[in-house]
Amino acid sequence: MKKQNSNNENFFERVYAIVRQIPEGKVTSYGAIAKALGTARSARMVGWAMNASHNLEDVPAHRVVNRKGLLSGKHHFDGTNLMQQLLENEGIKVVENQIIDFEKHFWEPFK
Repeated sequence: MKKQNSNNENFFERVYAIVRQIPEGKVTSYGAIAKALGTARSARMVGWAMNASHNLEDVPAHRVVNRKGLLSGKHHFDGTNLMQQLLENEGIKVVENQIIDFEKHFWEPFK
């Protein structure tokens, strides 16, 4: 059982290494991160990693959204609209939990 846990921790660290590279004013998706890691079917695991990252101030978790540009992880942030506020502070407009001009703001890892 311990081996599985260390594998998860290693996966999470690989996720965080990518998330730390997302430029200010850009977002990416759980699936794009999974694909960049060579584990295209593990978008849900990327989501779990993001949920576990909230004590890591150097991981900009607010820049990771779902594949349609929805703020699907916003309920994991303190405060009602903190995720949206952080994105708007970086110049990304959000209306009803949806990023406006999602394609313009999308960052593809390792491209």
